[in-house]
Amino acid sequence: MGSELAQTDVGDTVTGGGEQKETGRFKLSNLFGGSTGPLLGLIALCIVLSFATDSFLSLRNFLNILDQITVLGIIAVGMTFVILIGGIDLSVGSVLALSMMVLGYLNIVAGMPMGIAIIGALAASAVVGIVAGILITEFKVPAFVATLAMMSIARGLANMITDGSQLIGFPPWFNLSAIIRHGGFLTTTVAIMLAVFVVAILFQRYRAGGRSLYAIGGNPEVARLAGINVKRSTVLVYMFCAMLAGLAGVTLAARLDAVQPSIGIAYELDAIAAVVIGGTSLSGGTGGVGGTIIGVLIIGVLRNGLNLLSVSPFLQSVIIGLVIVLAVAAETFKHRKK
Repeated sequence: MGSELAQTDVGDTVTGGGEQKETGRFKLSNLFGGSTGPLLGLIALCIVLSFATDSFLSLRNFLNILDQITVLGIIAVGMTFVILIGGIDLSVGSVLALSMMVLGYLNIVAGMPMGIAIIGALAASAVVGIVAGILITEFKVPAFVATLAMMSIARGLANMITDGSQLIGFPPWFNLSAIIRHGGFLTTTVAIMLAVFVVAILFQRYRAGGRSLYAIGGNPEVARLAGINVKRSTVLVYMFCAMLAGLAGVTLAARLDAVQPSIGIAYELDAIAAVVIGGTSLSGGTGGVGGTIIGVLIIGVLRNGLNLLSVSPFLQSVIIGLVIVLAVAAETFKHRKK
């Protein structure tokens, strides 16, 4: 039975969290996290902003939105997988800062090639995720507490690397990767985000490991009895989430052309918000990367539109908070109705 669940064919039906996922036939609702609600909300938001401001509906503004959501988009993918298994990761903002500082130290201070610096930054991020996963699976520390502790540790390490100082002086090509639009459309950093989206969706929908996340989120004990290595999968999910936070740190360093240990505060809240708005349940087992992409776009479009309308940043926080509350309330109502 375990091998059958772990190696379900693409055309089979996978059950997780009381919700069936048909992976063989294409369905728009499946692609966007099991519900077209977030997509319709995004379309409605774009229509409203198109009438509210003349500068919103333009190719240049759309490309600017893609640039602005790159970091959030990459982090949110990792957060989606964590929430799918019923977990939470509060350390991603600090891991992003740690990744940036390791990158800066290895390249600028130690003089190592950028390729080695990037590998070092991702490796440092992966270690944080692995430690968090081990704390959760082996020592039975609640995910909230374990990742809260790793948040503090990662932030402290980020500050220790340069005694809290900022680093500047990356190779010119590194900063240009976030500026030059290839073909007049996509920067390298945006292309990296889109590649992460594609790989994550393919893994989630067409790989046994991706589909098993729904089973773990639905009921980890049943998943274990079915032959899924829940502990190993959990550690790998937290490692993957941390590595994506590290990758987001690399893209942000390219965009800013500098690194500082205080960056990334509250990024975890934005990532969780994007996942929730996209329809992934905080209790795990339902949702997916497709919905998260829509959630990221909703946050990016909303912030962009509010900036174009010259809305106060403080009021923007209030509005985005209300959107999150409405998204969670709508999800709760949908499940009660079912």
